[in-house]
Amino acid sequence: MRASAAACRMNLGTLLNGLLVSVIAALLWKCSKLSEQAFLLEEELHMAQRSQELSQARIDYHVALQALQEQGTGMVCTGKMHTDRICRFDYLCYSSEAEEFVFFQSNLSVMLPNLGSRRFQPALLDLSSVEDHNTQYFNFLELPVAALKFMPKPVFVPDATLILNRFNPDNLMHIFHDDLLPAFYTMKQYSDLDGEARLVFMEGWGEGPYFDLYRLLSSKQPLLKEHLRNFGKLMCFTKSYVGLSKMTTWYQYGFVQPQGPKANVLVSGNEVRQFASSLMKKMNITAVKIGGNDRGRVEHENKGEASDQYVVIFSRSTTRLILNEAEVVMAIVQELQMRVVTVSLEEQSFPSIVQVISGASMLVSMHGAQLITSLFLPRGAVVVELFPFAVNPEHYTPYKTLASLPGMDLHYISWRNTKEENTVTYPDRPWEEGGIVHLEKEDQRRILKSKEVPRHLCCRNPEWLFRIYQDTLVDIPSFMELLKEATKTKLSLRKDKASSTVHPGRVREAQCQTSVQTTKEAKLTVSWQIPWNLKYLKVRDVKYEVWIQEQGENTYMPYILPQQNYTFSENIKPFTTYLVWVRCIFNKNLLGPFADVLTCKT
Repeated sequence: MRASAAACRMNLGTLLNGLLVSVIAALLWKCSKLSEQAFLLEEELHMAQRSQELSQARIDYHVALQALQEQGTGMVCTGKMHTDRICRFDYLCYSSEAEEFVFFQSNLSVMLPNLGSRRFQPALLDLSSVEDHNTQYFNFLELPVAALKFMPKPVFVPDATLILNRFNPDNLMHIFHDDLLPAFYTMKQYSDLDGEARLVFMEGWGEGPYFDLYRLLSSKQPLLKEHLRNFGKLMCFTKSYVGLSKMTTWYQYGFVQPQGPKANVLVSGNEVRQFASSLMKKMNITAVKIGGNDRGRVEHENKGEASDQYVVIFSRSTTRLILNEAEVVMAIVQELQMRVVTVSLEEQSFPSIVQVISGASMLVSMHGAQLITSLFLPRGAVVVELFPFAVNPEHYTPYKTLASLPGMDLHYISWRNTKEENTVTYPDRPWEEGGIVHLEKEDQRRILKSKEVPRHLCCRNPEWLFRIYQDTLVDIPSFMELLKEATKTKLSLRKDKASSTVHPGRVREAQCQTSVQTTKEAKLTVSWQIPWNLKYLKVRDVKYEVWIQEQGENTYMPYILPQQNYTFSENIKPFTTYLVWVRCIFNKNLLGPFADVLTCKT
């Protein structure tokens, strides 16, 4: 009996001990879970704070993370080829460890176009506006969303983001032509980006000397690739656009064929001038003032000249110098009776230079990237580009092409040094500044004897570099003769009103009538009404183009006519069917669409 009671007491003690251990274990487990949850909440709060550091926009970190985990990454692109494609992504991520973009796949992921392995042939898209350059390709890696469990917690970028490559941020021509102008109109193309986008530059360059120009595109601070490492190992862009529009570029740099204007230029001077006007407003340039401490040097002015017209000369300080710059200035002042202002990128702020150029009547400069500032010149101004000895102006035309865009309304001329004795060469310089001593003796002799640099591909042709880095003594008589002719042309252009760039609409009510005269003769009369928009326009030169084609034949007979009806008898055969097209032409080169084809039976 006693033994039974003792056993009972032992069993009860064991039971109580077991219960106590279970309770303690449960409490410890609960405490561990609470601690783990607290850690996760603290980590999410920290990540949300990191996201907040990137943007003033607030983000619910938990909601963003859940959206990424459930929906994955999404992509919808425009454009058929990698060279004209821009893609919008939801939750595109970037791993700073792998230096790769990551597309997280879920059952809800959208990927249009779904190219499969074809997106590696050669790339999904170009990150730069420079077409099909193998250093500018964009692609991404793919991972299932489940992989997020094993990866660092992402930092989310809540801003709408434009992801691109700058092509060469040390060179003003490339900055404007390849980066700023394409980015400006890409942001106009998508309402999410207009004015408030976060720009992210992925090419790996540092800021460069003109980073403030990129800041003009958005109120938000741009990010470099190196900045992304500072915000975390995994960054996810809640909404991003990748790539740049190429519609605003007008020049190709000679990677496949010698440099020159693009085969299909789609931009006009109107778009370039709107871009320039926007940048000037953001630089607080509202009026032209030649005064103050940052105006450039007014070298000389004719005291008796009341005109406010002046010439701007770009002065270079290290290479490609105008050796007799003071004589050039004096000749312009004396012979053209105009003030001369010299400006220098090395000595003045860029906005102050733009302010001076924006009111100039003429811009004079040696060939170089600084001439891209001609896009800030007023309409009717003259661009004068100087070329060293042996460099053919017709082979290097980025600024001529810009000035010649319809709507830019600039008059471009080039001057070329044709006298070898007026040049100073530097064969002993480093190769990137035109030195040739690293070449074989035979190649050095060939380059020194050459009178013109042959057409070549980009970018390290030693003969081109040797000649373009020469200093030049400008021949004053030939130079001034060119300038006087340019000013005369400019004056005659100013007397003429700017020609319309409006295209005609379709001609209306086109119809045809036929009559048979004899078994061998017939007549075909075609008439039409003027395009609807013509009655609202003042157009000096209106013509009509008529094409007549015998049915079944491959050739047609074209006619340019001044009136709205005409009777054709030559080459018109009886009992024959003719197809007739009619369209309107303004000012010889502004073509309207053809009206619907007429079928006319004689």
